[in-house]
Amino acid sequence: MRHDFIPDPVRGLAAHEARMLKSFGLWITRRQHQVRPGDRAFGYTSPQTAMVYGLVFVCVVETIGVSFLVRDWPAVHAVLLLLDVYTVVQVLGMQVTAVTRPHVLTPDTLRVRAGARVDLAIPLARIARIRRELKFQGAGGRVPDDVLELSVGSQTSLTVELTEPITHVQLLGRRREVTVVRFHADESGELARALTAAVA
Repeated sequence: MRHDFIPDPVRGLAAHEARMLKSFGLWITRRQHQVRPGDRAFGYTSPQTAMVYGLVFVCVVETIGVSFLVRDWPAVHAVLLLLDVYTVVQVLGMQVTAVTRPHVLTPDTLRVRAGARVDLAIPLARIARIRRELKFQGAGGRVPDDVLELSVGSQTSLTVELTEPITHVQLLGRRREVTVVRFHADESGELARALTAAVA
């Protein structure tokens, strides 16, 4: 069955939703996405954990409050309840996808991830330089087109420079070539050392 009539942005969003829902299953069973024996996984959720769970709490309280206020209007109550539950799933999904989809260092590839939005495979042979540096989103002005910045809690802690561009496909299908990738890892020092050793 052909799906050429479906616009790329719609396909991208649908795929993102499917990955997020699948991540809930991985989270419940305490598994991680495509981390094989011998691979090393590195988490990146610390800067956002408190914020996400705080937002989930606020959303749940708001859902209970709104449900009480519109209890006399069943149709309105059903619609708002559906929207509120969907919002809670989306907010919690930010954390769930990040926990179940960590960065992964394999013998020949570094997979840099940002929840269900980004899964960029960088061949180790294309890595020219690894720097451990703390950068805050927006602090350095406009991000160049060839730089992929995957901040967590508005910060990145590692910068990887490449010997040649690799293609990054964005959520809505747009493609661009990147030569520098900035991202965060909770154990940035350990990942930098392991990556430097693997590249060497």
